Amino acid sequence: MALALRPPRVPKPKSSLPSHYHESFLEKKGPRDRDYKKFWAGLQGLTLYFYSSNRDSQHMEKLDLGMFVKLTDEAPRGSSHDHGTHFCLVLQNQEIKFKVESLESREMWKGFILTVVELRVPSNLNLLPGHLYMMAEVLAKEEARRALEMPSCFLKVSRLEAQLLLERHPECGNLLLRPSGDGAGGVSVSTLQTLNGTPVVRHYRVKREGPKYVIDVEEPFSCTSLDAVVNYFVSHSNKKLMPFLLDDDYEKGIGYVETDKENGESVWVAPSAPGPVPSPSRPVVPKPRKLAMFQAKPPKPPIVPKSEPKKGLNSGLARKLAVSSAQAFSSPTTGLADVTAELKGKLQRRLALQHAAECTGDQRANLQVWRICQADPSSQN
Repeated sequence: MALALRPPRVPKPKSSLPSHYHESFLEKKGPRDRDYKKFWAGLQGLTLYFYSSNRDSQHMEKLDLGMFVKLTDEAPRGSSHDHGTHFCLVLQNQEIKFKVESLESREMWKGFILTVVELRVPSNLNLLPGHLYMMAEVLAKEEARRALEMPSCFLKVSRLEAQLLLERHPECGNLLLRPSGDGAGGVSVSTLQTLNGTPVVRHYRVKREGPKYVIDVEEPFSCTSLDAVVNYFVSHSNKKLMPFLLDDDYEKGIGYVETDKENGESVWVAPSAPGPVPSPSRPVVPKPRKLAMFQAKPPKPPIVPKSEPKKGLNSGLARKLAVSSAQAFSSPTTGLADVTAELKGKLQRRLALQHAAECTGDQRANLQVWRICQADPSSQN
C-alpha cells in the first residue's frame, strides 16, 4: 500500500533583531516604579528601546531622548558613596534612574547617549580609545540619519503658502514647519489658532546652532532635533497645537491665480467644467476624415461598334458623322441619362441613312441625307 506523500516542512521565518548603536542589559526605574526592572536595552537614533530579552525583536517600552536635559551620576539609596553603577537621565517631563553592572558599562551608556544627543563625542568620561572610536562611528551614522529625516509636518512652502494651508485645512492640524527665509539652515514654525472666532496666525524662528536647534522665544530653548522642536510646541501649548499632516489626496480640477485689474487682488479661479483648452499660439484644427483607399471611377460609356460607311456614301458626310459620334462618346458624363438618349437618337438616324443608301442607290441616298440634315440641324454637328 502506497504511503501518502507529506508536504515538505517549511521553517518559520526568524525575525531579524533590530540594529542598535549600543545595547546591553540595563535596569530601569521610572517615576511610578517602586523598584528597578531589568531589560535588554538598545539605543537607536534618539530613542531607547527596552526588550524582555536579547532574543526579542519587538520592544516592550521606549524612551524618547528628544526632550533631553542632562545626565547625572547617582549613589544608591542609603549610601553616600558612588559605586559607579547608577546614573540618572533627566528629561523635561520626567527623570529615569538606571543601574548597570560596572563602571565601564555606565560610562559607555553615558557616552553613547551624549553622542547622539549633542552630536559630539564626549571627552570628560572614563573611556578607552576603542570606545571613543566606536562613538565616532555612531556620530557619523546619526548625522547621516538626521540629514535624511524630517518631521512629517515639515513642508517646503513659503510664509504665505503656510498660512493658506493652515486656514484651508484646519482638520489636518494647526502647526507646521517650513524652511526659514534667512538661508542659514534654520526653520520656521507657523501656527494657527482661533480667538473669539477670528483666526490668529503666528510665526516663530528656529535657528540652527551647530548640531542643535534653538527656538527664538523670550527664553530661548535648544533642541537636539526638529522632532524635539515639534514636541516643545505641543507640550507648551497644552496639546492645543498639533502637527499638520496633509492628506495625500490629488486635486480633481485645475485652478489658477488671477489678478483683478480693478483692485489688484489675487483670486483663485477654478473652472467648473474642465475640457480641452486650445493653445493661444497653435489653434486646434480638427483632423480630416480618412478618405477611401480607392476612389470610385466614373462609369465608362457603353461600347458601340464602329460602323464603316459604304462606298457610295459621300466622304464628307461620313467624316461629319464619325466626328459627331466620337464627340458623343468622348464627352464627359455630366448627365448620363441625357447623353445616352442623344446617342440612341443619333445612332438610329445613322442606321436609317445607311439603310436608305443601300436601297435607292447613291443619288437617292445623297438626296435623302440632304433632306434629313436640313430637317435636323443637330446632326450636322
